[in-house]
Amino acid sequence: MTQQGTATVRFRQMKDGTQADYQLLEHAETAYVQALPDRVLAALKKLESESLQGYPVNRYQHSLQTATRALRDSADIELLVAALLHDIGDDLAPHSHADVAAAILKPYVRPEVTWIVAQHGLFQSYYFAHHLGKDRHGRDRYRDHPWFNACADFCERWDQASFDPDYPTEPLATFEPWVREVLTRPAFDPRFTGDQTASVQDPTKP
Repeated sequence: MTQQGTATVRFRQMKDGTQADYQLLEHAETAYVQALPDRVLAALKKLESESLQGYPVNRYQHSLQTATRALRDSADIELLVAALLHDIGDDLAPHSHADVAAAILKPYVRPEVTWIVAQHGLFQSYYFAHHLGKDRHGRDRYRDHPWFNACADFCERWDQASFDPDYPTEPLATFEPWVREVLTRPAFDPRFTGDQTASVQDPTKP
């Protein structure tokens, strides 16, 4: 069967699918996954027009600036991509955007990077929560975590510092090849990701 010229499965309920149906879908999924970098980059660019107002730069500019600072600190490729994409979920998940970014990266990067991105929202609150009558030390629950300092440095050196409209920021083209390299890796390849069977939110496990 076809839908707008594209082969489609015959079932209306998944339990009725045949081997041929699922082989067709597996083939379609392969092509779909290969186009992931294009969709991610498009979502990042969307932050240029759909950002929380009030900051001196929009979220797209903030993302580029954060990645630029990471680049100038000689960050490795995974941290560079993480710095670029850390706020990509901001428009659709303003209360859990860090989880969205971490979920995108998790199949392709080492657990440390996934954890840093997942926790950066909490760690970032150190800089403003007390001004709103809240606890700025929420991150201290992870004080003994092996990646506490790495996340604190991510926020201190790159994230919280990247709201400067006068900072000389690299264009997206600088980072695009690294995004494509990371997001086209085989998903959950242990050469890159190690063992990520545990939730990235689990404070008892790296």
